[in-house]
Amino acid sequence: GLTFTEEERALVESADSVMRVLTVADSLDVKVLRAKSSCLSDADLESDTFARLAELMLATVTSPEQDGVGIAAPQVGLNRRVVAVQRFDKEGEPFEVYPNIKVDSLYGEPVLGPEGCLSVPDMMGKVLRYPDIIVSYTDIGTMQTVRDTVSGFTAVIFQHETDHLDGILYTDKAEEVIPL
Repeated sequence: GLTFTEEERALVESADSVMRVLTVADSLDVKVLRAKSSCLSDADLESDTFARLAELMLATVTSPEQDGVGIAAPQVGLNRRVVAVQRFDKEGEPFEVYPNIKVDSLYGEPVLGPEGCLSVPDMMGKVLRYPDIIVSYTDIGTMQTVRDTVSGFTAVIFQHETDHLDGILYTDKAEEVIPL
């Protein structure tokens, strides 16, 4: 059955064209950003609420105010295992939504690279991330678990966004964080 709470449904339904991005500057936001996220049921994934959430997350991350390369559901107020990621490794560099996502494997020698976050505005840090990963998620069309191997910058985005689902911010892993 559906596991979306009344509050989650209300948050999604009340959103206009984009959602408010939670930030570390707000103590109530931090509680959501630091909480672990739960998976969605098949019924949730087939619901209008999920379809609208996916649409809103894509609109939010690509909005001129945000202009991000990825966003996780906790960043828009829902502690659910859903991320939207720009696939720089695919033709046209599309944004795609991944429900019930997790990183299954990490490969290669970690590389130190720059990271920022929509929820940690005006800051930049250097974070060690793996160059190659395997993710698994629920395919909306089949409701089956799918595995995908991802490399390069797109792998970094997936690691950053899936960290959000476990209440981890890039600042927790950064070697240094500096104001922009």
